Amino acid sequence: MKTVLNVIWLVLSGFWLFLGYLAAGVLLCITIIGIPFGLAAFRIGLYALWPFGRTVVDKPGAGAASCVGNVLWLILAGWWLAIGHIVTGVLLCLTIIGIPLGIANFKLIPVSLLPLGKDIVPTEQAYGGGTHQGQPYGRQGF
Repeated sequence: MKTVLNVIWLVLSGFWLFLGYLAAGVLLCITIIGIPFGLAAFRIGLYALWPFGRTVVDKPGAGAASCVGNVLWLILAGWWLAIGHIVTGVLLCLTIIGIPLGIANFKLIPVSLLPLGKDIVPTEQAYGGGTHQGQPYGRQGF
């Protein structure tokens, strides 16, 4: 079922959202200071391309630097990426088949606004008690 949803997602919105994240990542990588933010955009873009079967968890050890980085991200790129998710989610919810995909799009808004300090992992690891660098995964996700 995850594969079917991912294929429908890819055709209806995933590819276009990926292109938005790719454009944001390229623009942010222009400066040396923006490279970590650009890498975050690429990582989330890959997640937006094929989201079902993966989830977002809190990264162990993320601290004040992630908080400051999230504020800068919100100003530089997060707000317009979140607007892209809102518009795409509303358009998907106009059809019966698109309602689950629209809801999934709305669930991508928090990570598009504040991506630093988060990790994208397979759902089985997040909810099955997996570990990352010796630390248990959090239970926040989609």
